[in-house]
Amino acid sequence: MARKAAGRPPKETLSLWTREQARLKACVVDRDTEAWQGDPAFSGLQRVGGVDVSFVKGDSVSACASLVVLSYPELKVILVDGNGVLHHRGFGVACHLGVLTGLPCIGVAKKLLHVDGLENNALHKEKIQLLQAGGDSFPLTGSSGTVLGMALRSHDRSTKPLYISVGHKMGLETAVRLTHRCCRFRIPEPVRQVGGHGVWQGGRAPLLPTIFPS
Repeated sequence: MARKAAGRPPKETLSLWTREQARLKACVVDRDTEAWQGDPAFSGLQRVGGVDVSFVKGDSVSACASLVVLSYPELKVILVDGNGVLHHRGFGVACHLGVLTGLPCIGVAKKLLHVDGLENNALHKEKIQLLQAGGDSFPLTGSSGTVLGMALRSHDRSTKPLYISVGHKMGLETAVRLTHRCCRFRIPEPVRQVGGHGVWQGGRAPLLPTIFPS
């Protein structure tokens, strides 16, 4: 039986969390840092992980975090179901995980976060219509003039974009390219698997060479 929802944390706790978030935000690296990131085929990349966090229904205290690792044989990058710098304070869950683990991370969100003037309005929907094929994208530029991420049509048969943002230790262009190469369907395979939507083979995730065609 789920526990009763807890009340809003005390003001002092919220203030502490905000200060910690600001401290970690200063550690985010928003450029490519690994040799494999500069290779068009990502030669040298061996494993890709997917991360998702789900809260228990009716319980605002407990949550379940899951990690799926697909072979591409050493974990080198994590795709996170959530945002990176595309965030109200510029430090989403993909940034937080990247800074704490020291691994390159990418924020992969299914919905547009309304921040810095970004809205899912008529103009935004018009831009989505111009994405004709898998791999097509356009920048998400806030009212401040800052490019916070990219809207990506991840698959030819998908009309709903993904919203890609820098998490840590990877530039935006590389993050978009790698996310696209991970997509057999709309959602990149590591994130599909961690969300329970992928097809498991004998209790094991499919190897990335079947996801990344040569």
